[in-house]
Amino acid sequence: MASTSVTLESQANNAPSALPSNYRFALFSLTTLFFIWGFITCLNDILIPYLKDAFSLSYTQAMLVQFCFFGAYFIVSLPAGKLVSKIGYKKGIVTGLTIASFGCLLFYPAAEMGVYGVFLLALFVLAAGITILQVSANPYVTALGPANTASSRLTMTQAFNALGTTVAPFFGAWLIFNGIESGLETAIEPSATVEATAVQIPYLLLAASLLGLAFVFSMLNLPNLGKSQQSDTASEKAWDFRHLRLGAVGIFLYVGAEVSIGSFLVSFLQQPSVAGMAESQAAKYIAFYWGGAMVGRFIGALIMQHIAAGKVLAFNALMVILLITIAITFDGDIAMWSILAVGLFNSIMFPTIFSLAIHKLGDATSNGAGILCLAIVGGAIVPLAQGVFADIIGVQLAFILPALCYVFIGYYGLRGSKPSDASQQG
Repeated sequence: MASTSVTLESQANNAPSALPSNYRFALFSLTTLFFIWGFITCLNDILIPYLKDAFSLSYTQAMLVQFCFFGAYFIVSLPAGKLVSKIGYKKGIVTGLTIASFGCLLFYPAAEMGVYGVFLLALFVLAAGITILQVSANPYVTALGPANTASSRLTMTQAFNALGTTVAPFFGAWLIFNGIESGLETAIEPSATVEATAVQIPYLLLAASLLGLAFVFSMLNLPNLGKSQQSDTASEKAWDFRHLRLGAVGIFLYVGAEVSIGSFLVSFLQQPSVAGMAESQAAKYIAFYWGGAMVGRFIGALIMQHIAAGKVLAFNALMVILLITIAITFDGDIAMWSILAVGLFNSIMFPTIFSLAIHKLGDATSNGAGILCLAIVGGAIVPLAQGVFADIIGVQLAFILPALCYVFIGYYGLRGSKPSDASQQG
C-alpha cells in the first residue's frame, strides 16, 4: 500500500544495528516515563486497602479503584492512538504527562471532601494521561532500532517500569499508612475525611514530578517519529491482523491477572493462614512481587537475544500457573513466597505480548498500539471479578481466576503470536 506515512516497521527495519546517538538518547529519556507510570500504577495496590478501611468497603467496592483506573484505557486508548498519529510520539508524551499531573492534583480536593467517588474520578483522569503515555512510548521504543530486537528493547525499558513498581510500595507504606497511624493517634473521632488526607502529599509530589517531566520532554531534541497521514480506515485495517487480535486478548488477560494479584497481595498476606501481617508491613512485601518483575525483565531482555520471545513467554506462563497453584493449595511461608515469586515470571509478559502483536502491522501500527492499550481494560475487569470471588469463596481461593488467565498467554506465546500469511502481506 503506497503511503506518505512514517511507519514504525520501516523505521525499525531501516535502522542500523548500532543505534544512532539520538536514538540512544531517546531510549534513555523514555526510561524515566516507564519508571513513573510503573510507580503510579503500583500505588493503587497501597491505595486499595487504605481506601477500603477509610470508607468501610467490601472487596468488590474496593476493586472499583482498579476498575476506574484501567477503565480509562478502554475509553481513551483508541482516541489516543488517533491523536498520537496526528501529533507524533513526543507531543503525545507531553500531553499524557500533563493530563496525568492534573489527575494527581484532583486527589487533594477528593481527600478534603472525603468522598470515594471523587477519588475514583481522580484515578480515571490520572489513568487517561497514563494511557496516552502508553500509546506514545511503547511503539516509540520498538521504532528506535532493529525490528528483530524490538521485544528485547521494550523488555529492557519495561524493567525501569518494574523499578518504579518496586520503589512505590515503600513510598506508599511510609507516607500513606504511617499517615493513617499518626492521624488515628491524634484524632478524637477518626473519620474517612481525616484518614483520606494521608494521600494529599504523595499525590501532590507526583503532580509536580509529572509537570516537570512534561516540561523536560517538551524541550528535548528527540527523533520526530509516529506522526503520519493515515486513512480513516487505518483502525479497521489493524483489526484484520489475527496476531494483533489475539495479542489484544493476551494483554487483556495478562494485565487483568497481574493487577489482580498485586491488588490482593496486602489482603492475602493479612490472612492468618498465610502470614497474618499488619497492612503497613504487608504493603512493603509488595516490593518483592514487583522487584521480581524488575529483575526478570533485565534477565529476559538478555535471554530473548538468543531464544524466541514466544517460547520465553510460554515458559513463563507455565511457571506462573504452577506458582499460583502452590499459593492456593498451601499455607504459611510457602504460599506467601510462591505468590510473590509470580512477579519474576510476569516480568517479560507485557512487553513481549505487545511487541509480538504489533509486528508487521505496517502503517496500521499506531492504531494497533491503541487497540492493545484498549485491552489494558483487563486491569479493570479481572480484579473486580476477583473481588466478587473473594467476597464469596475467600481471598486465597479467588486466585484461581488469574491462574486461568495465564493459560491463554501460554497459548499465545506458542501459537497465537505467529503472523498469518495475510498479516505478513499487510
